[in-house]
Parts: sequence; C-alpha cells; structure tokens
Amino acid sequence: MAETIGTSTGAYAAGHKPKSPWPALWALVIGFFMILVDTTIVSVANPAIKAALDPSTNNLDNVVWVTSAYLLAYAVPLLITGRLGDRFGPKNIYLIGLTIFTLASLGCGLSNSLGMLIAFRAVQGLGAALMTPQTMAVITRTFPAERRGAAMGLWGATAGVATLVGPLAGGLLVDAFGWEWIFFINLPVGVIGFVLAWILVPHLKTHEHRFDMVGVVLSALGLFLIVFGLQEGQHYDWAGWIWVMIGAGVVVMGVFIWQQAKTRSEPLVPLGLFRDRNFSVANFGIAAVGFTVTSMSLPMMFFYQLARGLTPTQAALLLIPMAVLSGVLAPIAGRILDRVDPRILLVPGLGLTTLALIWYGLLMNPDTPIWMFLLPSALMGIGQAGMWGPLATTATRNLAPRQAGAGAGIYNTTRTIGSVLGSAAIAALMQGRLEANLPGAASHGGDFGTGKLPEFVVAGFSTAMAQSMILPAVVLFLGVIGILFMQRPEHLVKR
Repeated sequence: MAETIGTSTGAYAAGHKPKSPWPALWALVIGFFMILVDTTIVSVANPAIKAALDPSTNNLDNVVWVTSAYLLAYAVPLLITGRLGDRFGPKNIYLIGLTIFTLASLGCGLSNSLGMLIAFRAVQGLGAALMTPQTMAVITRTFPAERRGAAMGLWGATAGVATLVGPLAGGLLVDAFGWEWIFFINLPVGVIGFVLAWILVPHLKTHEHRFDMVGVVLSALGLFLIVFGLQEGQHYDWAGWIWVMIGAGVVVMGVFIWQQAKTRSEPLVPLGLFRDRNFSVANFGIAAVGFTVTSMSLPMMFFYQLARGLTPTQAALLLIPMAVLSGVLAPIAGRILDRVDPRILLVPGLGLTTLALIWYGLLMNPDTPIWMFLLPSALMGIGQAGMWGPLATTATRNLAPRQAGAGAGIYNTTRTIGSVLGSAAIAALMQGRLEANLPGAASHGGDFGTGKLPEFVVAGFSTAMAQSMILPAVVLFLGVIGILFMQRPEHLVKR
C-alpha cells in the first residue's frame, strides 16, 4: 500500500498536494444526484410501470416492490460499504458502485417483466450502497469541522434539486418515450460522473479494518424479515405467519445489537459513536425524514395521476416550488449552520414539512383546484432546506477520520432503513385505506392497473390517498420532538 501523508483537512496519498476539496465534492455530487433522481423518477413512473408490467391485479403493493427492493438492497450493505471506503479508499469504492449502478440501470430499462425489473432494481441498490457513504466520508475527511456546514449545504441542495429534476424528467421521459427511459437516462450521466470522479477525487489515506460478517448476516436477515412482513401483510390479510415473520425480524435485530455490543474487535456498528448525543439524535431524525420522503410520494403521485387525471409531467410540475426553494435555500442554510445551534434550523425545517404534509392531505379531494397544490409544495421546499444538510452536518461534525466511513455508513443506513419502512408501511396503509373506502371497487370496474378510474370510485380513491398522508406527517412530527434533545455543537461552545 502506498505511503500516505496527513494534511490539515484530510489525509491524501503521497504525491498529492493539499488543494481545494470543492472540485472533488462536485464530482461526487453527480453520482449522489443520480441516486436521488432515480428514486424520485420511479415514484412518478409507478402508475406507468404497473400498467405495463402488472396490469392484471388491482393491488398497489406489487409495484411498490420496485421501490422497496431497491431500498432494501441499498440499506443492508451500507454498514459495511462505509468500512470498505475506509479500508480501500472512498474513491475506489465509489467508482465500483457507480459502475454497478449504471449497468443495472441498463438492465432495468430492458426488463420485460415486473420480477426482472425488481431484480435489477436490487442490483441498483447495491451500487448505490457502495457510492453513498463515500460522498459523506470525503466531506468529513477533506473539510474541517467549522467549514463542513457549507459543504453539507451543497449536499442538501442536491437533494432539493433532485426532487425537481427527478419527477420532471421522469414525467417528460414517460410521456414521450416510455417508462424504460427513466433508467436509460442514467447511462450517459453515469459515464460522465465516472470520468469526473476519476480525475477530481483524491486518493485518501486508508485504514485497516476487520469486517464483522456475523453482523452483516444478522442485520440483513432481520431487516428482510421485518420489511417483507410489513410489505406483504395486507396482501395476505395479516395472517399469523406474517406477524411471526415480523416478530422474528425484531428478535434478530435485537440479537444483532447484542452481538455488536459484545464484539471486541471491530463491530459492524461501533456503538461508541452513539455516545455523541447529536450523532444519535441526527440518526433518529434522518430515519424519520427517510420514512417521510419515501412514503409521501406514493399516495401523492397516485392521487395526481389516477384521481385527477394528470400526466406524469403535469404531476411533476406541481413539485417545482418545493424543489426550487429547497435548492436555493439549502446552501444558505448550510453557511448559517456553521455559526448557529442546528436546532435553530432543524426544528422549523422539519416542522414546516410536517405542516405541508397535513396541508396536502386536506387538499387531496376531486374538487380542489390544481393550482392550490403549489402552496404546500412551496412550504415543503422551505422546510426541506433546513432538513437535509443540517442533519448530515450534525451527524458527522465530531467524527474522527478513522471513523468517517463507519459513521457515514451508519447514518445512511439509518436513513435508508427509514425509507424501506416508509415504503413498506405506506403500501400496507394505502391498500388498507382503499379497501375501507372502496369495498368491492375492483369487482365493479375500478381498475388501478391501467391508470383509468371510473368516476364513481374517484372520491373514495382520493379519500384513501389523503388518509395515507397522515402517516408520514406523524412520523416526521416525532422527528421534530427528537431534534429538541440535541446539544449545542462543541465548536460553538468554545467561542
């Protein structure tokens, strides 16, 4: 292994002079942006995917596996992929992940069955799991703590812009060329991102790590049992074996935490990191955010397209205020965060987003003028500007360079587990609300598989989708409560 030298902002491989970390961050943001766009693109395309690949059933939970398989494959490896970046270098692992993600996108676009698409989405999730921790690890290792807020502000702004580009590009592509092109578009972006990362991202110092394979197996098994049970519970009428599966998953996750506490060498999850209260609270907050962002888009897009008859492009246009305001305000919030207590941004940020979700639910009926949905979209954009970057900055502020990958892996795992649970829970809730509000609709002509809703089911369908929006609002409100327990950062206390 090549010798390495330390710098004031990170540890670069020998032969590399310290230089501005911003070009490397911009190169990594391209891949991170592609991951986020791919998630939001799929939410817009779900009705079209169902119509093309699963038109014979009226269960919405089948097509939701296109999202859940991706998120599950994304969540499970994150704990170890962060360590892989520490061990073999974040640049190398990032490039491998980007290659896998791009090739899997080609497979998704060529899929001719729902099962094939779900399988390739899982491979995409693996690629994303290799990429994501490396972006945060590079920020942690190349930006000093007092300047990290601005870098995480860009990271947060990327999420805001992706919320616009994803749905809008998805709508345009689905309307013009078909759902397959939401995946084909990743090919040129992936190639450009690979070249830029190869040139601009530095080789950072590596650290020796052991890999806790027992922990990997236990966490993977526990997550799968819980998510599969939640996802398929409604489909199997919450049979006894479903509850046994969920309970077994909870037990396995309990064993996993016990095993991590007893592991003396290097556990998969260094529980000592959670002694930092802000790291713990930020992880709780990002789990709530991941749950909310994933779960809210499904009922919203089905309502826009099936109940109100909007095209994917028209539905995406309603998200423009949210994406623009979030993208513009997030970098400003990042710069402010370096000088203030994070709660000053996070409590209003998560709180406004919660109010926007409630507002959406109140508006989701067949008679609301379409333009009115722009108002909660704008409120949500303001809220999200104080959400993504501040949470990430707070979580990583006190991480030592050796633990950068592990901390980033834990943080992104927590976010993705929240997203997985959100996807599974909202699928079950949507199906349950549909059956409660539209008993026998499927047998009387209500067809949710082809994107055509007869007039007599529109009101009941809209009510079901509106009621489903309560779940993400409640979960995010719990996140607001959790944020109140943060502490003032050390670099501010010392002033």
